[in-house]
Amino acid sequence: MKIVVLIKEVPDTWGERRLDPGTRRVDRAGSDGVLDEIGERAVEAALAYKDGAADTEVVVVSMGPSSTSILRRALAMGATSAVHIVDDRLVGADLGWTAAALAGAIERTGFDLVIAGGESTDGRGGVIPAMVAEHLGVPLATGLSTLQISPDGIRGERTADEETLTISAALPAVVSITERMPDARFPSFKGTMGAKKKPLEVLSTADLGPKAAQVIDTAARSIVVEVVERPARVAGPKIVDDGTAVAQLVDFLSSKQLV
Repeated sequence: MKIVVLIKEVPDTWGERRLDPGTRRVDRAGSDGVLDEIGERAVEAALAYKDGAADTEVVVVSMGPSSTSILRRALAMGATSAVHIVDDRLVGADLGWTAAALAGAIERTGFDLVIAGGESTDGRGGVIPAMVAEHLGVPLATGLSTLQISPDGIRGERTADEETLTISAALPAVVSITERMPDARFPSFKGTMGAKKKPLEVLSTADLGPKAAQVIDTAARSIVVEVVERPARVAGPKIVDDGTAVAQLVDFLSSKQLV
């Protein structure tokens, strides 16, 4: 079986995140780039199956001008190979362009199953798995909190407001997972050293096939036209109970249309 896992480099969750007013995109130089935690969990889900099925191939795929460190980390965890999509034409790509490029790379690589996180911690679009499945023309199972993989299909649970749903699909398929999935394993020293020798293929848009090229060449894309810095927080009014505190509070809430 060949499992493709979609991963992404995002600004460190514990660092400062901001939009660059000049480029109107995420300021990725403003903090360290790390492998998104939900991506780590997706890699873990694939490797957990690979642990019991030695003939399984796990390919990690990422897109963007970021460093290859996140791909090497996934390889150190145990992934078989990696694919990195890098092209100046894709700078500022929106969700549509991104999904088309990823689908092109997946079709080129071949797959039985694609695993992705439900949403990244920077863009938080939450639709990439669905858009990729549409491009590939395969079933989609989203929001899985558990995942069981077999040679013929997948089964998992999706938590709803008042119940837990059991979802199943035949392969090939695309699935997205949530943070309820198990934590990722930590790369060993042996795995880290071995990752340097594992295949890492770099692709441009010319390598992604005609369908991806058509989207990138002809489809419109969404862009951010203006970025405004969030205003600094200011202290709110202070109400001192001098016998009129209730009236002051009611007046304040009324002025904010809260009562």
